[in-house]
Amino acid sequence: MKSFFAVIFVLLFFSTKGQNPIGIPQINVYTSLDYKGGSQNWDIDQDKNGLIYFANNEGLLVFDGRNWKLYALPHKTVVRSIKIANDGKIYVGAQDELGYFFPDDHGKLIYHAIRNYLPKNERNLSDVWDISAIGDDIFFRSTGKILHWRKGKFTIYKPKWLWEFMGDCDGKIYAQDIGRGLMVFEQNQWKSIANPQQLQNDFVTSVVKYNTNTVLITTLRNGAYLYSNGQLKKFEIENEQQLKQSKMYKAVAINNDWLAIATSSNGCYILDKQGKQIQHFSSQEGLYKNNIRSIFMDKNGNFWLGLDDGINFIAFNNAIKYIYPDKEKQTSSYAAVIHQNKLYIGSSNGVYTTQLQPHLSDLSYTKNQFTEIPNTSGQVWELSVQNNKILVGHEEGAMVVDGTNAKRLYSSLGTWLFVKPWINSSTIIAGTYFGLHQIDEKNGTFSNGGDIEGINESLRFLVPYKNMIWASHPYRGIFRLKLSADRSKVEETKFYTEKNGLPSILGNAVAKIRGKVVVATKTGIFEYDEKNDRFIPSPFLKPILKNNVYHYLKEDTKGNIWFISHKKVGLVDFHGNPNGGKYSIVHLPELNSLVVAGFEHINPYNDQNVFIGAKKGLIHINYSEYSKNIKPVNVRLSLVKTIGEKPSVVFGGYFLTDGKISATQNDDQEVKLDKKNNSLHFEFSSTLYEQQNNIEFSYQLEGIDKDWSAWTAKNEKDYTNLPYGNYVFKVKARNNLGSESSVATYAFYIKPAWYETIWVYLLYLVALIALIRALIERQKKIHRKEQDNLKHLHQLEIDSNEKQIVELQNEKLETEVNFKNKELAAMGMNLLQKNKLISKIKDEIVNIGKTAPSDGDYNSYIRKVTRLLNEAENGDADWEQFAMHFDHVHSNFLTKLKQRFPNLGANDLKLCAYLKMNLSSKEIAQLMGISARAIEVSRYRLRKKIHVPTEQSLFDYLIEATSN
Repeated sequence: MKSFFAVIFVLLFFSTKGQNPIGIPQINVYTSLDYKGGSQNWDIDQDKNGLIYFANNEGLLVFDGRNWKLYALPHKTVVRSIKIANDGKIYVGAQDELGYFFPDDHGKLIYHAIRNYLPKNERNLSDVWDISAIGDDIFFRSTGKILHWRKGKFTIYKPKWLWEFMGDCDGKIYAQDIGRGLMVFEQNQWKSIANPQQLQNDFVTSVVKYNTNTVLITTLRNGAYLYSNGQLKKFEIENEQQLKQSKMYKAVAINNDWLAIATSSNGCYILDKQGKQIQHFSSQEGLYKNNIRSIFMDKNGNFWLGLDDGINFIAFNNAIKYIYPDKEKQTSSYAAVIHQNKLYIGSSNGVYTTQLQPHLSDLSYTKNQFTEIPNTSGQVWELSVQNNKILVGHEEGAMVVDGTNAKRLYSSLGTWLFVKPWINSSTIIAGTYFGLHQIDEKNGTFSNGGDIEGINESLRFLVPYKNMIWASHPYRGIFRLKLSADRSKVEETKFYTEKNGLPSILGNAVAKIRGKVVVATKTGIFEYDEKNDRFIPSPFLKPILKNNVYHYLKEDTKGNIWFISHKKVGLVDFHGNPNGGKYSIVHLPELNSLVVAGFEHINPYNDQNVFIGAKKGLIHINYSEYSKNIKPVNVRLSLVKTIGEKPSVVFGGYFLTDGKISATQNDDQEVKLDKKNNSLHFEFSSTLYEQQNNIEFSYQLEGIDKDWSAWTAKNEKDYTNLPYGNYVFKVKARNNLGSESSVATYAFYIKPAWYETIWVYLLYLVALIALIRALIERQKKIHRKEQDNLKHLHQLEIDSNEKQIVELQNEKLETEVNFKNKELAAMGMNLLQKNKLISKIKDEIVNIGKTAPSDGDYNSYIRKVTRLLNEAENGDADWEQFAMHFDHVHSNFLTKLKQRFPNLGANDLKLCAYLKMNLSSKEIAQLMGISARAIEVSRYRLRKKIHVPTEQSLFDYLIEATSN
């Protein structure tokens, strides 16, 4: 019997040897389609700014975390080796070619060949497989020679047979000559430290520092050796035969305790200094290929593997690991719990468990296999430790697990979770697809207590609180349930909706935080106000978590609050704010979209072990290390180029200071661009390769942008049609822990176009002044013309008004004249009538005198009257009065006529006056008391007297004669 147990022990012991830890770090795969280069990557190095360089089949391959760039050699040869010297020169070795890349004044890498410095008969190099640098000395190895490059000159070292290896370690150059063994370069000569027989005639693949006085030497097929003080001894490796068969291609020291060995056929092994296997990375763990051509550990302790086809990045120093209980199926996980030093995982295909190693603080390094617990196949929603047993919430009911056995408690009803409604209670309440179910416990044995009547809803979230059970349904709202004393039914149900303070009955999840019943809603966190029996915005959580939507809340033992929102995981850390505040909100973008929506689960076991359910496997976070692993965030400007019809690179990503690569631009290196190149494209990145999902950028172009941009994961920015002037592009980066980088800047100047220069502006000014003057003169001319026109119009208007006035005056005068003429005519008629009357009276008196008695007195009286009548008939007083009025009306017509024609008699003047009055001959005859015939004769005589031409009318002549 003892021998049987001994055999079992031995089998178990050897079955655990060589096992991997259950946690696997993040592994990124980059194929040739990603970096658009050759499939094989032979060597890797990193510069002071953090950029990673690969010796690729198609040239020098450069990666800055976001962008790949490939620089081909002039003859398109395969690059086999790479080394970055202290001065920043990137030395490369290729097929029959060697040289270095170095940036030009525009920051673009330019290749400089140095092969021509060799004598012509030594330029046949074949492949340059290794490059090493010690100070300013650069060593190149091909199988036929080692070239020592110093101060522009080569020294050539020939082997006895072939040089098959060269590498540098702890400030020394080591090389293997097949004929002489392993050698070290000291005092400008090669000294042997191990002959071929000591190395079993095998090929050396690497020499790495083991401790202060010891180096580790790996060989291709015969394991490894330790060399110290002239002594060579075998280095014992666990499962050495496996590594021998895999061919140890290269080794690197991880730290003072661990080594990494890359193999040519079976991935990468992590060993401690005692040769024990810590971890093995292969295609089974996520490598793209098992055939490794190069391995490099970057400044942050993460690995880069150059593969026979592609590149792998292993975030070895990351605190996030992935646990796959079934690596082939990689099932989803919904629950995880630790009980009695065992990890149990509830998955979409049953319950898995593994024994943990108690001496490990980070349980992801546990080396054990997972086993599936029988009879648990199917969806497992919950694992809960109750009374020292594990209850399993299953899609087909509930089970109890004791060790590696599962016993079904009840069937048919899918079970979401378990809660103990009261402390020290012997009853467990299960939330199921169709309400509540009771599980009884007695003497460590669980039994089916049956359904709890009174509610028939799917209850995924349950919170016991003061003899009540709070439950939530995603589409029904919040329930508060009071159970009967025997837990067989729900005595009282209260339904909380918008009337009770909730923003909606949809999308609510109840939880217990800091001893309070809280609900994650669509508008933030609400808290139950027991005094008013309603929900209010949480005074504690609302200011912290704002109005965001949360689907899951979990408080850990330290009071930190873990949450899941839209498949994004984070926590409110009340103990680790780097800025000294009361709390910090930490997002874990590495886990974005990895959790299972609707079935979220977080088990914060302790700071070193937080388990999160995921679509594939289980996520493990060593939060203590995660929060400490806050490396300085850096940012670099990787490219500036013009955009348009003919894009061109303005800045290739490298700044120079005094001929050496620097991190910043010198003030005197401001780039000046023509106006046609005023549209620019900027690219930037951060070389924190393990945190690429966490990095966000903010940028600003001084001269255009007033403020910094919002934080974004996008690592490029375009500016188009920039006006001429000075600009400074600034960019910074931050990670999810709130750490910000320093600001990277790039200054440039856009020249004005020819039409924007000072001379053209002066010409514009002169032309503008001339134009203004011309416009002013033109305006003055137009003004003068308008003024003249206005004056003319005004004069015309005046003339027209005067003419109208004259016409009106003439009309008035004419009217007055006509009126006066009528008065004069009337006066003349009156005179004529008076004369006729006088004549008639005289005639009558004469007749009376003839018939009257001859009385002397009477006759005398008659004669006297007759004489008076004659005087009245022949008197000129009336005529003179008429003539005076006539001249007044007709502008001294008669006076002017007498002055012109003094020979005219009184009757002639009367005739002229009557003609002036435009009277007819008949009217004139009546006024003058003569016949019309006599008037015609008088007119004729008058024409003779004043010499009126025959062809001219008498009236017109009289008018002309008196017009002056």
